[in-house]
Amino acid sequence: MRIALGADHHGVAVKARIRRALDEARSGSPAPAHTYVDFGAHSEESVDYPDFAQSVAEGVGSGAFDRGVLICGSGVGMSIAANKVPGVRAALVHDPEGARLSREHNNANILALAGRSLAPAAAPAIVDAFLDTQFAGGRHERRVGKIAELERCLEGAT
Repeated sequence: MRIALGADHHGVAVKARIRRALDEARSGSPAPAHTYVDFGAHSEESVDYPDFAQSVAEGVGSGAFDRGVLICGSGVGMSIAANKVPGVRAALVHDPEGARLSREHNNANILALAGRSLAPAAAPAIVDAFLDTQFAGGRHERRVGKIAELERCLEGAT
């Protein structure tokens, strides 16, 4: 799976922990399950979260990446900005169960995390749940379809 990572200055530590976990999962594996591209930020110097949300969301929305992970202070700004990009369903999640449900029920393709309140060590379990869960379809397919239809209607209105 191809993953796009992005964070603002408040999410750098959590993103670093996620990268380590993804790297550790790849080491020793003949065919890595996941590859990633890190779109930044790479320091705790203040930056604007919409810039990173746009890069990751456009990558996921275009199909260049299968999933994305975004981290800012609260996770709210990243999720709002990412959801402006057509084809993106970004979900702000705080635990593995929320990550699982965002995939299973909503077919979320971007995970948003809160860098200020999430301990970096807790992030890999949330990301694993997000990456390992498949969309359940069924009754959820109809609902996600309605979201896609709303998006198409709104795109036509501009």
